Parts: sequence; C-alpha cells; structure tokens
Amino acid sequence: MRVPFSLVALLAALISTAPAAAEGGPAWDACVALTSTPDQWVKACSTVIDTKSESGKRLAGAYCNRGHGLTEQRELDAALSDLDEAVRLDPGYACAYNNRGRVYSFKRDYDRAIADYDQAIKLDPSAALAYSNRGESRFNKGDLDAAFADFDAAIKRDPNYAMAYGNRALVYYRKRDMAHAIADYTMRIRLAPDLLVVAEEARGAIAQCGMSS
Repeated sequence: MRVPFSLVALLAALISTAPAAAEGGPAWDACVALTSTPDQWVKACSTVIDTKSESGKRLAGAYCNRGHGLTEQRELDAALSDLDEAVRLDPGYACAYNNRGRVYSFKRDYDRAIADYDQAIKLDPSAALAYSNRGESRFNKGDLDAAFADFDAAIKRDPNYAMAYGNRALVYYRKRDMAHAIADYTMRIRLAPDLLVVAEEARGAIAQCGMSS
C-alpha cells in the first residue's frame, strides 16, 4: 500500500528557475516565478514555448516548469512529456530529473523515480529535495533503511528542511522508535508552523501508539 508521502513531497516541491537575464518579458517572468500557481506556470510557460521566445537552457527551464505545473494538476502524461523534453534540451539540468522523478513516483513507477533522483543527486549533490524524494520512493518500495539514509542526508544538507523531518519521523514510527519519531515531528512543527495541524495530529497519533504499545 502506498504511504501518504506524496502530500509531503507536494508541499515541499521546488522548481528551478532557468538562468536569469534582462530580456524575457512578462511570460518568461511568470514562467520562472516561484510565486506562480500551477495554472500560471502552465499558461506562462506555454506562451514561452509556443512563441519560441527562448532557446537552450532557458527553453529547458520553460518545459521543466510547465511540467511541474502539470504535475501539480495531475496531468501526469503531459508533465512527463515536458520533462523528457527538458532533459533532452539540457541533460545537465538536475531539477528536470528531480521533477520527472516525482511524476514517476505519482505513477508508482518507483524504480524509474529512483533512477531520476539518482541522476539529480549526481548532478547536484547538495539537492536536499532530491534526497527526500528518493527516500519517499524507497519507502514506498519497503526499503526503510535506504529511505532513512536519504531523509537523514536531506536533513544534513538542509537542517531547516521541515518536510524531511516529517518523512524521517514516519520511518522512525515504522521502526517502532516512538521517541525519535515524536522528536522529528516536533522539529517539523518548529520549522514549519503553517503545517502545525498536520504535524500535531501525526505526533499525537504516535504518542498514543507509544503509550498503548
């Protein structure tokens, strides 16, 4: 059974902006803006792609970000097509592999997801998100030790990465280590108060389980 990691990954999802430049215009700006909504990414990046206003790495960025928006809309086949194109245009673009890995993960093709996360990490060893995402796929395959190692690596690379603490807490829970699970959920709450309700519920459930076990 698939665990509810996809929600965690979704809340922590990142896109990578293509190299900045003076030109580009409003469509380009919205296509690469971290504050854009999925609908805005899809619309703006489509304009960039359809008008052929960018090329090279920037065009790869437009495909990657539109693919990210499509993933959030659960248009997975269209997202996969865009991310394939982003990788073709720029084989050294780590975020494109990470985003494509998320699509494969949503499709429950965990082996392909892990292969893409491997490549993202190879290209950018500091990418905490790729480690956390790879840990999700490994968890869903039932490899708790490998998942734990990935979540631990994500935290070492970004000690303020709240989602990684939540992910690692679930591994501790599955290993029946309630004290460490609660500690990680507490850290997640401290780092991301906006996720307080979800994390508090999880921490409370673990505490109850610990008292009854």
